Amino acid sequence: MRMMRIALKSLRVRWVSLLGAFTALALGVAMTAVMLLGLATAMSWPGGGEAMVSLVAALGTAGGVSAFVSAFVVASTFSYTVAQRRRELGLLRLAGATRAQVRRAVLAEALVLGAAASAAGCALGRLGAPRMVRWLADVGMAPPGFTVGQGTWPLVAAFWTGLLVALGGVLVAARRAGRLGPLDALRSADLDTGVMTAGRWFWGLGLLTAAAGLIGSALLTDPVDLLHRKTYTVQPMVLISACGLLAPVLARPLLRLLGRLPAGLSRWSGRLVRENAAAALRRTGAVAAPVLVSVALTGSLAGALDTVSASRTAEARARTAADFVLTPGAGRPGLVEALRAVPGAVVSPTGPTRLAVVEADGTEVRSEARTADPGALAGVARLPVVTGSVAALTDDGIVLPQEWGHRAVGEPVPVVLADGRRVTLKVAAVLRDGLGDNGLYVTARNAPGSRVDRIDVRAVTGADRVALEAQLRATATRFGARVDTREQWLAASAPASGRIARLRTVLVLGLALTYTGIALANILAMATVDRRRELALLRLTGATRAQVVGLVTGESLLVVTVGALLGCAVAAVQLGAMNGALALLGSPPPLVLPWRPVGAVTGACLLLTAPCAALAALWSLRHRPVEAARG
Repeated sequence: MRMMRIALKSLRVRWVSLLGAFTALALGVAMTAVMLLGLATAMSWPGGGEAMVSLVAALGTAGGVSAFVSAFVVASTFSYTVAQRRRELGLLRLAGATRAQVRRAVLAEALVLGAAASAAGCALGRLGAPRMVRWLADVGMAPPGFTVGQGTWPLVAAFWTGLLVALGGVLVAARRAGRLGPLDALRSADLDTGVMTAGRWFWGLGLLTAAAGLIGSALLTDPVDLLHRKTYTVQPMVLISACGLLAPVLARPLLRLLGRLPAGLSRWSGRLVRENAAAALRRTGAVAAPVLVSVALTGSLAGALDTVSASRTAEARARTAADFVLTPGAGRPGLVEALRAVPGAVVSPTGPTRLAVVEADGTEVRSEARTADPGALAGVARLPVVTGSVAALTDDGIVLPQEWGHRAVGEPVPVVLADGRRVTLKVAAVLRDGLGDNGLYVTARNAPGSRVDRIDVRAVTGADRVALEAQLRATATRFGARVDTREQWLAASAPASGRIARLRTVLVLGLALTYTGIALANILAMATVDRRRELALLRLTGATRAQVVGLVTGESLLVVTVGALLGCAVAAVQLGAMNGALALLGSPPPLVLPWRPVGAVTGACLLLTAPCAALAALWSLRHRPVEAARG
């Protein structure tokens, strides 16, 4: 109880310096509460359907990213907060407190602060959830009338998540605080020593090795997995955590390198900027953490989205040999027969169906498939055939990709058709795995209820393309169909999926980037205000107020730049792995550099840093230098 009283009194006295940690945790809990409230509503919404499944997946991903970002930033903030109190905790040891008592005091503070911040975050989340849900309905990601439910479990889960994040974030710092000796109360140097503890090396290198292992394993066994949304959303988090733990090692050479320019342009201020940032590595890590996570996630997610989108477009272009694509109208049969009567045209109608491939253990794996006219399909498509021939497809056969595991031509494959009938088909051809619609193909007899929704037409060699187009359009007009050229169809088929994917990315990144911006402002203010004595000593040595403000601002900008570079490194590794996977899959791997979103986020961090650091420095210099130096 005595240490609890000390903890409560410390919170009352140090509330200004703890405001950054409180705000970071409260906003993190608010983000988590907003996502959980939306997720709970989506899961219980009547009707369901694929659109609701997609929304649940998007909200779940956004909630996971929000929880990670808040935990990462809060852990860094709490660690720095405890490091700031080295002299205070040393005085407790000097007064007779044991190491266990110091640890309990730090944990008690985290418990009280975490409970208050989590409660505030739940209240903010309840207020913000309706606005988020309204936005989802406005952009078409949620059905009209989608509203937040009144369930309480999302708020309870968010509260306990915040409390556990606070305790987990301060746990390592509390152990380090318990190791402080009484003589640490007498230390006045700001040089950080012993930042890279054995545990930090272990976890940092362990996570880095785990990330390398995951990427290498996927490239060797299942390259497609690196292109899935869950993979390129979760995998950067491992790299970000590794970079955060190894930041003292990674940041120092970058600070030396980037600090050469300001050091060379000024007599003393540039050198102080570089040396201050390199000496106070805990402060550097705390300020760089929000920038690292925001730039890394932006580069990874935006770059992955553009990479997959560009690869799909390139793949579709490479595998479509048709000159024209027709979309049939509703209720007017006979279009296919009329098109086949047009001279000089190779007509390939296809339609959607669903079937399930039965695995060896009896599991039914459902998938989308398409009907095909084998000879025509082989003439208008450049499918990536590994073995067999698409033209050999019959009513007793099936064309399927490598991922299904049936790779021998003639091998029997048990399937369940759309009407529930079980049949055994033989492999006619195996296709290389890809990103686009190159999956399962069967004949119309094995697709009950399927209707043609796409007709590819290619002009035979030597045919008059202009005359063919005129005849196709005249025939399409009679049957109420639409005719697109190859380029028109490729351009029209890409944006729909791209729009939904971009909205998912906005949902995942939107709140996370807003949160990291506010957290960055709080940490800058907290770190700068804590340097009152150091800045006062600079004033006493002859530096003007403007010079000190410029020094603090320059140092903060340098640290933010280092955080952005570390974030770019994480994004580069992630995008490099994706390009390697595309190369192994035989898809054209486009070089996509998300410089616009990354540049925008980095620029926003720099623009936010300059005024926040300058204002915090001015606030710290409001007292006379002699009075501030005395404290």
